[in-house]
Amino acid sequence: LINPVVVAPTIAAVGLSFYSYGFPLVGTCLEIGVVQILLVILFSLYLRKISVIGHRIFLIYAVPLGLAITWAAAFLLTETGAYNYKECDVNVPVSNIISEHCRKHVSRMKQCRVDSSHALKSSPWFRFPYPLQWGTPVFHWKMAVVMCVVSVIASVDSVGSYHASSLLVASRPPTPGVVSRAIGLEGLCSVLAGLWGTGTGSTTLTENVHTIAVTKMGSRRAVEIGAGILIVLSLIGKVGGLIASIPQVMVAALLCFMWAMLAALGLSNLRYSEAGSSRNIIIVGLSLFFSLSIPAYFQQYGISPNTNLSVPSYFQPYSVASHGPFRSKYGGLPKLPYFYQ
Repeated sequence: LINPVVVAPTIAAVGLSFYSYGFPLVGTCLEIGVVQILLVILFSLYLRKISVIGHRIFLIYAVPLGLAITWAAAFLLTETGAYNYKECDVNVPVSNIISEHCRKHVSRMKQCRVDSSHALKSSPWFRFPYPLQWGTPVFHWKMAVVMCVVSVIASVDSVGSYHASSLLVASRPPTPGVVSRAIGLEGLCSVLAGLWGTGTGSTTLTENVHTIAVTKMGSRRAVEIGAGILIVLSLIGKVGGLIASIPQVMVAALLCFMWAMLAALGLSNLRYSEAGSSRNIIIVGLSLFFSLSIPAYFQQYGISPNTNLSVPSYFQPYSVASHGPFRSKYGGLPKLPYFYQ
């Protein structure tokens, strides 16, 4: 059942599903977001063949280099007062801002500054996380049912990532046993994440599949060494504070590149199938279209067609929808579509 015709729209749909998040957030601070996108494109497309000490650093480190340069530029702009506005304080909640002048610039102060979170200054140098550090986990069976649905969706995404990765490294497709062990390991890691109180489960990050395509690096040893380095860095609080200081606009700009690569990577798997087959065309077309159209239905459900909106209802964000199409006494069910979006 798992073949390129299934893998291609599954991976591509993940990349396309975030289209409404990418550039709309980049547009809140264009001088940083656009520079981030252009730098990554410049490194990965035009400087990819330049070698430094025998390594194509612009190809391998296109994303971290672009991120570092853009963050440094944002830091200089913040320190030189480019985002300081007279009598406006970034720490004042939006609801408490009275001045119309400050309300006009509050979005730029929040999105462009690197010190809006104060995480870098307030974080300790060293911190050792331990199980149950935030208290005993609370279990609710209704929320557990919701999480089971989310886990199934994440597992389908992971299976597609496994097959896409195997195609990129010219390896055999993962066997049912390999897939079963991988999904089981994700479940075990989710249990550990709950004990450590991370707030999120563990799954295969589909965006990382594009890293193999960009860097041409498919070594397990590189992944193992990288995992060891990340474990060590997790003990250094300033590293987490530095990551938290990255403006959201930079994250959105970076994800614009990653999700675009992901969509293209998914569609590229069609070369391993009979792309001209009418059956395959119908499967891929319907999968991609409904992967965008069905979530839009849930996002816009409940919007009155007679409201005086300046733009059509299908351009409205999902937050304006008052409720979903499901009705039940349990409040979690109507909000289930929003939960896993």
